[in-house]
Amino acid sequence: MEAAHGAARTKHKYFQALYGRLAARRGKQRALVAVGHSLLVTGYYLITRQTQYEDLGGNYFDERDREAVKRRAVKRLERLGYQVQLVPAVVPTG
Repeated sequence: MEAAHGAARTKHKYFQALYGRLAARRGKQRALVAVGHSLLVTGYYLITRQTQYEDLGGNYFDERDREAVKRRAVKRLERLGYQVQLVPAVVPTG
């Protein structure tokens, strides 16, 4: 349980994002148990496959379905009374 709590409190990491998503729906204690379970499963696969852990990142769930994230954000702003027009950001190249 302590490992799950520590993992949930890290910044910009996969397990912190997992905890945030689960805690919003299921509650803090159940989310901690679920994160602990994910840590155990991850540890098992790392040991059995003899690989190193690569964190998926704190924005993993947002990147997984960008369109759904965009749609939810636009709907939320429209419910607040804003008119939303999405324009792709220009990324500097140099």
